[in-house]
Amino acid sequence: MSLKPTRLLVAIVLFVGAFHGTASAQATAASSWNRLILESIKRDFARPPVHARNLFHHAAGMWDAWRAFDGSGAACFVDDHGEPVGTSVYVAREQAISVVSYRILCARFATSPGYAVMKPQYDALLAQYGVVPTDTHTVGLDPVAVGNRIAATMLATLVNDGSNEANNFANRVYVPVNNPMIVSIGGNPDMQFPNQWQPLALTSFVDQQGNVIPGGFPAFQSPEWGGVTPFGMLTSDRTYRTRNGVSWPIWLDPGAPPQYMGTGTDNATFRKGMEIVLRWSAHLDPADGVMWDISPGTMGDSPEPAVSSDWQNYYDASSGRPLGVGHTVNPATGLPYQANVVPRGDFTRALAEFWADGPSSETPPGHWFALLNDVRDRSADRRIGGRGAQLDPLEWDVKAYVLLGGAMHDAAVSAWSVKGAYDATRPVNSVRYMTHRGQSSNPELGSFSPLGIQLVTGEVEFISTASSAPGERHAHLSNSVGQIAVRTWRGPGAITNPATDVAGVGWILGRFWYPYQRPTFVTPPFAGYVSGHSTYSRAAAETLTTLTGDAFFPGGVGEYLCLRNQFLVFEEGPSVDVRLQWATYRDAAEQSGLSRIWGGIHPPFDDMPGRAIGKQVASRAWARARELWNTPASCDADLDGSGNTGGEDLGILLAAWGPVLDHPAADLNNDGVVSGADLGLMLAAWGPCVH
Repeated sequence: MSLKPTRLLVAIVLFVGAFHGTASAQATAASSWNRLILESIKRDFARPPVHARNLFHHAAGMWDAWRAFDGSGAACFVDDHGEPVGTSVYVAREQAISVVSYRILCARFATSPGYAVMKPQYDALLAQYGVVPTDTHTVGLDPVAVGNRIAATMLATLVNDGSNEANNFANRVYVPVNNPMIVSIGGNPDMQFPNQWQPLALTSFVDQQGNVIPGGFPAFQSPEWGGVTPFGMLTSDRTYRTRNGVSWPIWLDPGAPPQYMGTGTDNATFRKGMEIVLRWSAHLDPADGVMWDISPGTMGDSPEPAVSSDWQNYYDASSGRPLGVGHTVNPATGLPYQANVVPRGDFTRALAEFWADGPSSETPPGHWFALLNDVRDRSADRRIGGRGAQLDPLEWDVKAYVLLGGAMHDAAVSAWSVKGAYDATRPVNSVRYMTHRGQSSNPELGSFSPLGIQLVTGEVEFISTASSAPGERHAHLSNSVGQIAVRTWRGPGAITNPATDVAGVGWILGRFWYPYQRPTFVTPPFAGYVSGHSTYSRAAAETLTTLTGDAFFPGGVGEYLCLRNQFLVFEEGPSVDVRLQWATYRDAAEQSGLSRIWGGIHPPFDDMPGRAIGKQVASRAWARARELWNTPASCDADLDGSGNTGGEDLGILLAAWGPVLDHPAADLNNDGVVSGADLGLMLAAWGPCVH
């Protein structure tokens, strides 16, 4: 099955018309180089943790180059000093930023499959700032020397950050405990340890960037990433877990995932999570007649459980509809959000594909940088946190990038430390394992096994002579009496031509169940728990909320148009134009997490702990970034940017009293609620803002 040729073109026009409002931002050296690194990631191998690291290191290099010309704040990696020789400070900063960027991108993407295409673009952008690639001098205070010194020092130092960059990030101690699952033959007979990760055996594996990987399936990607130096996380955030004789560092440990055939309620919790994945995969049919209003007026603002392990009451296991009540009005317009009614099967497929970060994507951490760039292009507000003075565009950019870069890097360090330490299985392995062994509901029925799957009428059933008789629901499975049938997305075997075929939903053998993914990919090459998408997305959503001082997208809505019969990759669709919409950054992050359940990649118990980690990561990244910027706490209470904490600021705080939504800048202690604690901080800062 080939992929649609139109998908690349559709992917390139990411977020066209995404936000209401008028574009107002000018390009800076920082934003121009950030867009080039995102394009470089699109053309590289799909390695989310590696690219989170690349994005962070590039952003940190730009920050260190920017601050070198007046000593503002603290250096992230290299404390250098320069002088604007014969030019302005602004121009000197842009030159130094360009040199740092050029050296880092050339080094980090030298072995990328897209390097031959990207290198001339690096050269051209460097030339725009008056620098030639061969100018490598490092002596002096001029911008080129400063940029060369910073880049050289960073590249030499960070190769020792625990990532094993010198050996192309190869695993040093990790070894899978399970033999590969041969996808083409169905079932999963050889899985000895059903709670742990199992590689797949494919005829050919194509990563999410479209690169063919020799050998059928890659090794577990970055299981030892917990050994990488973080940005904002604290030493106290790190614990250790011993598995297979190896001590695994874990950052912000959420605890172990539920265990299949574990003790107490563990087994039931594991089963329920996998059952929800199966049930939601039956929502991928645009012809089932179910219509949803997916506007921010009815979706979003979901109340999450106070403890991530209490996830079972959060998800609608049957319909799949998110439990949020939506937002009453668009705060930017004062008007209700317009209805946006589409077939559920189109929404779920488009959502799974949009957040899957497939071919020609920036990967999940880069996806949120693309969102940040669209936010900066659609908003003229250049204050940090919605408070204080307006910054010049370059200063805002370097601060925004190092903040988000640090958050994305730490999200990767934490999530992949958990993945490596707990080594948890994926739905495709578990569903095939259970259905291959039979059913565990009725000892009097055939194919009974305690290791089998639970039967659910209309969803997971035992194939009997009666159910497979001519005209019955399992008639096409009459050669498989005694096996388990599941009603689900029918998989790639039902698709011959992706440009015209739709697999739809129907009864198939459970041992041949597929996630909603390409047959040359199937599932990511690393453990499931916790969800990287959920961790990245929640960390980014909290970061953008804090950075902008507003929970809402510019104009009150973010949008992405999935064009009819063009957007989907491996089958035709969607059947109508689907306009994905989010009022807040958190709403977008929530849908990112949910998309992985519909996509068959994660059970719910992978999602909620990832969100919890992301929230903590964002808080620590914000604190660390403020240290770099040397932002005094007394400025936080200056909500109106007047340079003085006074009556106007008090009015803003009182108007925002209660749970944070419309004015998160008033939440001075970042606990999610504007309360007496924030009032106390404001009163303590009363008077002129101290710089």
